[in-house]
Amino acid sequence: MARMPTMPEDHVETANPSALNAYDMIAEGYTAENETSLANAYYERPAMLELAGDVTGRRILDAGCGSGPLFAALRDRGAIVTGIDASAGMLEQARRRLGADAELLVADLAGPLPFPDEAFDDVTASLVLHYLEDWGPTLAELRRVLKPGGRLLVSVDHPFSGVLFQHMAGEKPNYFETRSRTEEWTMGGQTAQLKFWNRPLHAMTDAFTVAGFRISVISEPPFVPEARELFSEELRGIEPTRTRFLCFLFFVLEAGQAGRSDPPRSN
Repeated sequence: MARMPTMPEDHVETANPSALNAYDMIAEGYTAENETSLANAYYERPAMLELAGDVTGRRILDAGCGSGPLFAALRDRGAIVTGIDASAGMLEQARRRLGADAELLVADLAGPLPFPDEAFDDVTASLVLHYLEDWGPTLAELRRVLKPGGRLLVSVDHPFSGVLFQHMAGEKPNYFETRSRTEEWTMGGQTAQLKFWNRPLHAMTDAFTVAGFRISVISEPPFVPEARELFSEELRGIEPTRTRFLCFLFFVLEAGQAGRSDPPRSN
């Protein structure tokens, strides 16, 4: 596999860049797929924007911004956006989309972030946390760079969907374990091995509260209405009156006072 070209130094600021990221291998193909796919363009991204609401004048960190489609949409709605991603190849695609003045930075969410405390009003983490085995350090850093009362908007693989698909394939996963899976993705003739981490719902919510976040929304949103016609083949098994499928899970989290976290509450 050929490595995607890295960006010239004057195009992207780099902080602790890691070795070749898997997404560097498929950056161009993934970007093209993300533009028009059912899961991304007609489900996940509209849901994130709906949860974000009015972002005019808000400083937002797009954590795991990829090629920048959510960054662009938030900026179009009046937000002041900074994007970070571990893949220089994906940020090259973002630069082409967003222009030379966009603030983009290579940064690994598993490590310290190059921002001061309370730098952002909101953080978006769109389909990125499920690449991490340990959410603790990452959530602590995202909490640190958020203002008190700021929001962390998260989308992740739905914890039930992975188990369902594995059972359908004849496997017997333990839902209550945090476990890894590896998938081979080929997009636009480019192939990469991607590693994901499945975890149960309680592990997600416990991690959020331990890090000092209050869960204000848990959402399983519908796909946008026009998807029914555009993706009639993919949605053929879903009854016409239904507008939801098991895919991603969404959270809106509110940051508490720095250094304080409320313990998880049982119902």
